[in-house]
Amino acid sequence: MILLGVGISIAVVVLVGFLVSKRIAGDSANFLVGGRSLPLILVGGALMGSAVDTNATLGNTDLAAEFGFWAGACLPLGLALCLVLTGLFFAKPMNRMGLTSFPDYYRLRFGRAVEAVASLLLIIGFCLLVAGNLVAGGFLFNYFVGIPYWLGAVIIAILAVAYTGTGGLIADAYTAIIQMTLVLVGAVGLLIWMAATHGIAIADGMGPLDLGQMTDPAQGATINWATLIALGIGDIVAIDFMQRVFAAKSPETARRACFGAATGVVAICVPFGLVVLSAKAFLPEELDGPILFVLLDNYAPVFLTVIVLCGLVGASMSTANGAILAISNVSVRNLGGVRRVHVPGQRDPLLWSTRIAMVPVTVLAILIAIYVKQTGILLTLAFDLLLACLVVPFILGLVWRRGTAVAALVSIAVGLTVRLVLFAMTPTMYGLDNTILYIPNGVIDASFDGWPTFIAFAASLITYVAIALVTPQAPIRGLDIQVAQDVDDALDGVDESELESELVKAEAGQQ
Repeated sequence: MILLGVGISIAVVVLVGFLVSKRIAGDSANFLVGGRSLPLILVGGALMGSAVDTNATLGNTDLAAEFGFWAGACLPLGLALCLVLTGLFFAKPMNRMGLTSFPDYYRLRFGRAVEAVASLLLIIGFCLLVAGNLVAGGFLFNYFVGIPYWLGAVIIAILAVAYTGTGGLIADAYTAIIQMTLVLVGAVGLLIWMAATHGIAIADGMGPLDLGQMTDPAQGATINWATLIALGIGDIVAIDFMQRVFAAKSPETARRACFGAATGVVAICVPFGLVVLSAKAFLPEELDGPILFVLLDNYAPVFLTVIVLCGLVGASMSTANGAILAISNVSVRNLGGVRRVHVPGQRDPLLWSTRIAMVPVTVLAILIAIYVKQTGILLTLAFDLLLACLVVPFILGLVWRRGTAVAALVSIAVGLTVRLVLFAMTPTMYGLDNTILYIPNGVIDASFDGWPTFIAFAASLITYVAIALVTPQAPIRGLDIQVAQDVDDALDGVDESELESELVKAEAGQQ
């Protein structure tokens, strides 16, 4: 019954993705940014689909059960905070720019070198994000079907790419509505069932009112705040979030979609943490799988289990396919230099190159998922890395005309170096053993965990400001972005490299 229900939901989602794929019409602008015409409900659903993944659900429940409510809740709350900040400050200007991928901003603001470096870092970070969702899929199929973990991760990856490879962002947006509805009904239904049958009873020190988890370092406060900041600010430069912002039909639509998605993320993910914390009162101490899976398999009603699992699979697929699409776009467009040339009846090179690039991107994410079997942690690591490197050049580059390409490159290098060195020297990562890259030393112990997030970000910020103040101010490429931003895809049938060349000439004339 459970497998049949999950199978039907997957089939419906894939079918919907294929049915809407005809709207691509051979144009990479439709494939990558939905023709820049998506309405509020589709943009909001797509943003929720990117945020509500199995890191924010399964990772949330695993961390909450082990360390307390806030250890898990900081994952979805951080993502919701990011959406709120994006809606307040960045959605409108970024939508007006008419970009096709987020690294386009770094090219227009700082030049090609910064674009290339930013693209590479974004690809690495988002491969970690995709891997985190494949991990959850691997665990799910292993626990409920009995197939090997690695095969489960491969199945989720193939399903995610199947319909996104044909329907692109449009398919992702339409299917996200179905997936988010399922996971919302499942989360609220599970909370109601728990309250009605067992009660919401959480052990002392573990619940949402136990604020020592956010104030006392001994209770994990530093780690919890690091998680919240890494996701709340680091996720602002998320290529999948921004791709959906670009797809909105207007700046106001993009802004409102961010606020709606933030509300949905909290409504979906917080109940899961409350449910598993209450379930600890009657679950055995030794579990044979993730706590949420054990609860669903052995205690929850079958119909509720089916809905929740359908939602979790959908959440995993929704985030994975959106991230794979964004990574492939960045790889081809911003690293490979392939631009959009859409002439009706002729092949758009950006469209076909992006589809091809989805294969190696997916394989890389699968390999990471097989090597690092952690949910939640991979999400935080991805945006911790981006917080240390790319957030400062993005935000200050947008609001402060003084910044230069040199300042951006040096701040990226310093932030990355500091973060990697501290990561390698710290024996734990967000409360768990650092099994990825740890060099034993007598300088740093587990009590330092969490602080590297803040130190690396501060190093990047100080470096950018200092270099910007002492280097000559160069002409700002792409600005007035307010005037020239939508040159990216303004004319069908014209190579974007030609458009950009004309933009540079115009800027030179303005100087």
